[in-house]
Amino acid sequence: MTLPYERISIEQLATFPRPGMNVPANIRFAPGDRAVTYLFSTEGSLVRGLWRYDIDTGERTILAGPSAQAVEEEQISREEELRRERLRLRELGVTDYHFAKDAPRPVLLVPSASGIRVRAGDDPWLTLPETHGALDPRLSDDGTQVAFVRGGDLFVASLAGGAPRRLTETAEDGLTNGLAEFIAQEELDQDRGFWWSPDGSRIAFVEADSRHVPKYAIVHQGKDTIDVEEHRYPFAGKPNAHVRLGVADVATGGITWMDLGQDPDVYLARVAWRPGNVLTAQLLSRDQESLQLLSFNGETGSSRTLLDERRQPWINLHHDLRYLESGEFLWSSEESGFRHLSLHDATGRLVRQLTFGDWMVTSVAGVDEPRRIAYVIGTREGPRERHLYAVALDTGDMSRLTAEPGWHDCTVSRDGGHFIDRWSSLERSPRVAIRRIDGSLVAMLHESPEADAAPLGLRPPAFFEVPLAGGPTLHGAVYNPPVLEPGRRYPLIVSVYGGPHAQRVADDWTLTVDLRAQYLAQEGFVVIKVDNRGSANRGLAFEAPIDHAMGSVEVDDQAAAVRYVSAWPHVDASRVGVYGWSYGGYMTCLCLMKEPAIFKVGVAGAPVTDWDGYDTGYTERYMGTPEENPGGYRESSVLSHVDRLEGKLLLVHGGIDENVHFRHTARLITALTAAQKAYDLVLFPEERHMPREAKGLEYQERRLVDYFKANL
Repeated sequence: MTLPYERISIEQLATFPRPGMNVPANIRFAPGDRAVTYLFSTEGSLVRGLWRYDIDTGERTILAGPSAQAVEEEQISREEELRRERLRLRELGVTDYHFAKDAPRPVLLVPSASGIRVRAGDDPWLTLPETHGALDPRLSDDGTQVAFVRGGDLFVASLAGGAPRRLTETAEDGLTNGLAEFIAQEELDQDRGFWWSPDGSRIAFVEADSRHVPKYAIVHQGKDTIDVEEHRYPFAGKPNAHVRLGVADVATGGITWMDLGQDPDVYLARVAWRPGNVLTAQLLSRDQESLQLLSFNGETGSSRTLLDERRQPWINLHHDLRYLESGEFLWSSEESGFRHLSLHDATGRLVRQLTFGDWMVTSVAGVDEPRRIAYVIGTREGPRERHLYAVALDTGDMSRLTAEPGWHDCTVSRDGGHFIDRWSSLERSPRVAIRRIDGSLVAMLHESPEADAAPLGLRPPAFFEVPLAGGPTLHGAVYNPPVLEPGRRYPLIVSVYGGPHAQRVADDWTLTVDLRAQYLAQEGFVVIKVDNRGSANRGLAFEAPIDHAMGSVEVDDQAAAVRYVSAWPHVDASRVGVYGWSYGGYMTCLCLMKEPAIFKVGVAGAPVTDWDGYDTGYTERYMGTPEENPGGYRESSVLSHVDRLEGKLLLVHGGIDENVHFRHTARLITALTAAQKAYDLVLFPEERHMPREAKGLEYQERRLVDYFKANL
């Protein structure tokens, strides 16, 4: 009997979700902590509904789910389309939901294209009037009101009835209220633009003014009608959006503006209310070497500083801030070179460092304040795994709660009695368990043993390590052909990303279901992945070598990995290819141009070709501005190295990519033409960062595979 993925097809490469990846998502404890809610598709498609699992009875019920016809007919605005691009969201149907945090009985909100849907307790669903086109709707904590953004202004509606009231009236082209600006969404992991106060009397919101940022036009060349998008895109070294933080009184509509200091050129990175209706915010300097945690007087807008961190080469933002009813708060920083958790008093003074060592806290999973315990995810067992730990706030004593090897992502209930454990490994597809806080099993919310590697016919990659002379050891993974014939040497392909804030080599199912790598191995290639210096989760010293010098050590490390595996008897070091998307496309180009003796063939998807054409928030964090670092920008540019291209290069790009503009590939084509260097091109006129439709994905995969077969 042939197993489902024993012989992978190109059509399977173009299908989402990947095998074993139809898993509950957005899993949360419902109010009261006796039920779990989640998004899931019973059909195994990308169309999801909202489900509830009762912990005591084991009963599953669907709370909300559109019909297939409704999904097919759903018309989303361009604003919503672009928001989903920022969130990398492929799914359809119910894509988000929210519970009121402290309502007397559960109040649930589900956004939809036709309007905001709400449900109190077991009452019927209600679609709030005049909420069509609402963006990012959020319930007040008591569940009596909902706020949302439409047309760039902030609105509030009562669940008791009546038309929504407009709280702001200044929106125009380039100025919005209640929406995170582009850099916050794309580069700072901040997709929200307004926040309810705990008592529901006020709403803090961002006013983002980009009117001075020049428009960048994106022309839809593949349509029958003329369509031009205009984006205010802040290029490296150029003006950013100006942001203000306002607090709107819900009853009166009056607005008080918070004092963000003398420097208008900052990032409003995080906003949160602490107990007692005190507003706080994190301000990140434009050079991203300074981070302030500010507390505000809501009546006057005046501020005081709770924390002021300064760090080189840069500050990595986090979501670890937790305010406690005691007035204390939890914070994490990389002061030691590795991210660790600390406890502070109400004024910001350090009370106690809670975690230590050459490993990282990667997130806070919950806090049990009555028992004085914080729950964190971390890399203490090694960077290829993630586990949940309990940390005592008063002593720092630490214990591990997850047992199975692999990659765990956990959420702890508000009462501290249970946690949701979502985990996987190279051999096992994702499981979701509900556990008691001691780690013992209550129930399996989801498992699909038939979707594990062995029954699917997938062969997990193997880990290996690359020692660097005088440097750290790099972690790698290899996909070998199904049968290694004695004496035969196989061409090698490097699958690369290589950029910061990413880790690819992990004991996680996503590595096994990389069907492109699996298919290439099946077709007779050896495929490797290596996390070079500059990538995430191994500490600042591992990240820092790319400071002001992108495209340097990353290429060196990928070349070192190829030289290392070239000693394997089944690898043909004279036939080496490389492919990657986005930063990986950039790396593909540089590998071919800076190491032409090693890399012979490359497929570069959506490559950044010159950092002066990318955005401020990402580029300046690592490179500074073009004015400050002209030599670094010149050396890091693909355009500076086209004369050295010797191998075969296939460029792939979407014509309406609003992040890595097609201009990057166009500028490279111009430089290649001037240098009389051959190239090949696959252009998707109506796709963004990568194809989403099955036919486009299938065409892309077929072209990539054929290119390596023809040239390696």
